[in-house]
Amino acid sequence: MNQPAIADLLHPITWPEGFKAAASFTFDVDAESCTIAHDPTSTRRMSLMTHQSYGPKVAVPRLLKILERQDIRATFFIPGFTAESYPDIVRQIVDGGHEVGHHGYLHEPMQGIDAATEASYMDRGLEALAKVAGVRPVGYRAPWWELNWHSPGLLADRGFLYDSSLLDGDAPYRFAVAADDPRDIVEIPVDWTLDDWEQYAFYPGVTGSGVIESPAKVLEMWTLEAEAHHSQGSCFVLTNHPFISGRPSKAVALEQLIERVKGMDGMWVTTMEEIARHTKATVTEIHTHARIDVPVFPGAGAAFTPAAVREGALK
Repeated sequence: MNQPAIADLLHPITWPEGFKAAASFTFDVDAESCTIAHDPTSTRRMSLMTHQSYGPKVAVPRLLKILERQDIRATFFIPGFTAESYPDIVRQIVDGGHEVGHHGYLHEPMQGIDAATEASYMDRGLEALAKVAGVRPVGYRAPWWELNWHSPGLLADRGFLYDSSLLDGDAPYRFAVAADDPRDIVEIPVDWTLDDWEQYAFYPGVTGSGVIESPAKVLEMWTLEAEAHHSQGSCFVLTNHPFISGRPSKAVALEQLIERVKGMDGMWVTTMEEIARHTKATVTEIHTHARIDVPVFPGAGAAFTPAAVREGALK
C-alpha cells in the first residue's frame, strides 16, 4: 500500500516483541444448526441438510489439512449441537492443536431473549463441548454476532476470557460487563467485510441474493483488509464457515490468503485465545459502551449514555 492506514486510536495496543500486528483465522462450524435455528422445519429438506453437513463431513478435514500445511493454529467456534452431532470432527480439531470456542448450543436467535434463556443456551453448549471433547472454552462468539446487554455478565459469570461478537473496533480491547460491575472481558472485534457469508452464502429460500462472488475477487478484498490491518498495527480477524469456505476453489483462495498474511513482516498469526490473553495482560483501559434508551417510539425522545474509559489493573 502506498499510504499506511491510520490506526484505531480508541483502542491502542502493542504486540509481543517482534510483532507489529496480529491476525487470526476463525471458523464457525455451524453445520445444520444455523438453518434449524432459523426454521426448524428445514430438517424436512434433505438437500438443504446435506448443504450444511458438507461443513463437518468434508470441509473441516480439508481445512485442517490446510492449517497443518501452513503450520498455523486457528480458532473454531462450535455450537454444542454440532459437537454432539459430529464428535469425531471436534476431536480432530482439538487434536490438531486448535482452539475451540463457544457458539451457542443450536445457533439460537439471540435478539431480545431474556438472561435466563440465554444462560441456558450457554450452559448447554458448555456441557456439550465438555462431554464431547473435554474442553472448557475461554472464548465466545454469539450466533449471528448478536450480543444482548446482559450477555457480557453471563459470560463473566462462566469465566469466559473474551468475546468476539461486537463491531466497534479494529483492535482488541477490554470492556466492563456492566456499568456498575467491576469485572471486564476482552473484546476481539469482527467485521462483516471479513465474513465469508456475505461473499459466498446462497441457498434458495434460505439466504443470499444468488450472487456468489469469485474467490479471486474475495482474495483481493481480504488481502487489502489484511494489508491495512498490518499497516496500522491492529488485528485482522477472518470469519469463515466450513460449509462455505471449505468448498474447493474457496479453500484454495483461503490458503493463498493465509500464505500472504503469514508473509507480512511482523504479523503474529495465532489463536483468538492468545490474542485475548495478551490483551488482558497488557491493556489497562477498560471501556464501556454507549447506551441509548428509547422508552416509547416515536415521540418520547431518547436518552443517551455515552461510552467511557477507565483504568484497570493488568491481569
